[in-house]
Parts: sequence; structure tokens; C-alpha cells
Amino acid sequence: MKELLFKNRNFASLFFGRMVTNMGDSIYYVAAMWLVYELGGNAFYTGLAGFLTLMPGTLQFLIGPLVDRWQIKKVLISTQIIQGMLVLTIPIAHYSGFLSVTFILVIMPVISALNQFAYPGQAALLPRIVDKDQLIKSNSLFSFAFQGVDLAFNALAGILLTIVGAVTLYMIDAVTFIAASILFSLIKLEEKQTVNEKQKIKESVTQYKTDLVEGFSIVFKSHLAKFLLGSIVANFAIGSIYAILPAFADGRGESELYGLYLAAISGGALVGALCASWFGRFAIGKLTILLFLIGGAMWLVSGIVPINAVSIFLFGLAWIPIGATNVIFGAAIQSMVPSHLLGRIFSVTASLGALAMPTGSLLGGYLANQFGPGIVYLSSAGGILFISIVWALNKTLRSLPQSSSLQPEGMGLPSESSPIPQEGISG
Repeated sequence: MKELLFKNRNFASLFFGRMVTNMGDSIYYVAAMWLVYELGGNAFYTGLAGFLTLMPGTLQFLIGPLVDRWQIKKVLISTQIIQGMLVLTIPIAHYSGFLSVTFILVIMPVISALNQFAYPGQAALLPRIVDKDQLIKSNSLFSFAFQGVDLAFNALAGILLTIVGAVTLYMIDAVTFIAASILFSLIKLEEKQTVNEKQKIKESVTQYKTDLVEGFSIVFKSHLAKFLLGSIVANFAIGSIYAILPAFADGRGESELYGLYLAAISGGALVGALCASWFGRFAIGKLTILLFLIGGAMWLVSGIVPINAVSIFLFGLAWIPIGATNVIFGAAIQSMVPSHLLGRIFSVTASLGALAMPTGSLLGGYLANQFGPGIVYLSSAGGILFISIVWALNKTLRSLPQSSSLQPEGMGLPSESSPIPQEGISG
């Protein structure tokens, strides 16, 4: 099936474009967080950087209706070009003598905001270019494009930081965004006309509001809402860990170790994504309880062991459940939700799920500065364990069947012929 997918020119262009843009994102994030830590001097600034970078993700629900109506190909190309230009301003500021932590903190959320258009766009485009029975495999490959590139380039960026410095990494980074825009330009599909070409501005605004409300209505009148409690707590923990990793790594072995911990995150999530097809044979409810129980325990132990190699390895294992369930849940939503609603559904669930990450990042950075990054690292493991507990205690969640057996009506979701759910369970 992989061979058939890559014979699909549109899929290949989207896939390799995704790989290149993720390469750029990985290089940028590592360089930016380390530069903020160096310029700011403590974990509070990395927590603030994480907060500002993650905040745009909480507003992704505003973008979903636009993604459903705009020409996705143009969105993907333009966001890559603009990001490349913004990344170049950092080395320009450096060589001009006015680079500061404030400058970095302003640029980071702008680049993050542009990504909020790119990723829902890719998720909404995928069902349009592959068959329904190829969605799990396609999502698994896209997770590889995301996590596999992160695995390699988080580690590589950590090493290059000590060789060429963060500023040079930004110049390399700008090239990747331009390359991604070229790959996305190779996608060939019939694009719908933009809203402005078909409707007057007043009508467009009215329709946008309707689409926005509909997205929230579908999510909260379905069982999707029950996924969110565990996600919010887990994302709070994830936001905290990203904020304190530079300081945590600095206390154990400088920038190379920071890159390796980030690579462990990507590696564990990658293994989970690649095993998603195998995991998909089991009932989602029981699988989620078991995976996150084991993952949370691994995370906790990784913060206690004194040997860096063992700590990094266990930390990577803790991310396997996250990688696997991201693919399984994503494919389940794509197969059940009508195609014309995918953008707003993905953006609403992503926004609600990500809501706690900026807060976790800001609070994690503050607490790390007060009590040390090790305490925050151990506390964050509780968020992963919390998912297992929530699913075990909730009858609806723990009894969910395997993803292939899920039906839209059983999940309180609309069918293709009935886009707005008439009944459902309120979250």
C-alpha cells in the first residue's frame, strides 16, 4: 500500500513537503528555545517563549472554517514563504546588532500562528487525495514525516548549536521553508473558489460565524468532548516539559543533551505512529488505559535515574502512547466526519486539546525557576498517568471498540448526509 500511495503524485508532493517543512520547524524550535535560554539566562524565559509559541494553537478553531473554504494549496505555499522570510530576520537582527530576547519572543508566536493554517490544511487535504481505506496508513506515514524528521533534526540541531551557533541555523532554516513551498506547488487538484469570489463580504462573515458555531456544536454534542479532559491535563504536562527541557538538559550536560531529549520525544512518538496500524487491531478504550499507564511510569522513572542514556531512553518510551493514539484518533475522525466539516472539527479539537499547553509552559518555566527543573519534570509525568485514570473511570471511554468498528452515529457525530448532529452527549 505504501508503494501505491507514493505513486499518487499529490500524496508524494504533500508528504515530502511536510517532511521538509517539519525539518524547518525542528531546526527553528531548537535554535529559538536555546537562544532564548542564553539571552534570558533562566527557565522563566523559555517558559514564556513556550507560552507565546503555543498560544496561537488555542485559537486554531477560528481558522478551521477558513481552511474548509479557502484554496488549501495557496495557503500551504504562502505560509511557508512568509515563515522563511520571518526566520531570516533573526540573523539580520544579529548582524545588525539589535538581536535581543524580546525580538525572539515577538517572532516566535508569529511563526507559530502561520503554522495554525498549515497543519489543519494538510489534515483536511489528505482525505481529498487518498482513498478512505488508505487513511490510517497515510496518517501513519505523515506521523513519520513529522516525528521521524524531528527525531533526526532535534538531535542534529542540538549538535550544530555547539558547532555553528543558533544564528547560522536560522539561515539554514530559511532554505527549508522555501523548498517546502516549491513541493506544495506541485500538488494538482481542483480547488474550490474562495469565499470572496462567490459571496459578498457580509454573507461571508455570516457563513463564517455559522461554520464556527457548527464546529463547536458537533464536538460538544458528541463523544469527542469526552476525550478532551484527559488531553487538557496531558497537554499541560507536555507544555511544562518543553519549557523546562533546556534548563533540565543544561543541568545534566549542555546543548547536545537538550537535542537528545527532544529527539527522544520524536523517537518515541515515531515508534508509536509506525506501530499504530498494529495497535489499531485492539479496542481503543483498553489500549489507551494500558499504554498511558506504562508511558506515565516510564516518564516518572526517567526523571529519577542518574544515568543520562537510560533517562533519555525511558523518556522516549513514554512518548510511544502519544504517537500511537494521535494516529488512531486522527484517522478515526477523518473516516467518520464528513469531508466538508473536517477543517473546523480538527481545528476545534486541536484548539481545545492545546488550551492547557501555553499555561503549562508558562507555569512550568516559573516553577522551574523557583524549585528547579527536575521537580517540574517529575510532576509532568502525572499528566500522562492522568489519561489512563480518566479513561479507566469513564465507562464510555473504556468500552470504545477498535477504530475500524467506530460508527459516526455511535459517537454522536453526523453522517455525510446529516452534517449537524441532532442528538448527542454534552461534554
